[in-house]
Amino acid sequence: MVSGRNFFMGRDKSADKGNASQRFMRATGKLRAIFGPASRTALGHDMTEENRRLLAQRQAETQQWETITRPDGSTYVVPKNPEDRSLR
Repeated sequence: MVSGRNFFMGRDKSADKGNASQRFMRATGKLRAIFGPASRTALGHDMTEENRRLLAQRQAETQQWETITRPDGSTYVVPKNPEDRSLR
């Protein structure tokens, strides 16, 4: 007896395609050829002194702005001090 799935769809093609990661790698093959492979570095490494300085600088920059929400729900960013022109 033929199972319902195989009867209507022919043979099971999922075995031919491979698992999800293999299908993804095939689908993105041309993009990886252009942009190169994804970074495979570990995320749990110590911060360098340069990265600490950059993080402190970015955090200071974000403190200069505030987000305003309009009544319709949209948001926009404005400087906390309009006379400060350091980032413009």
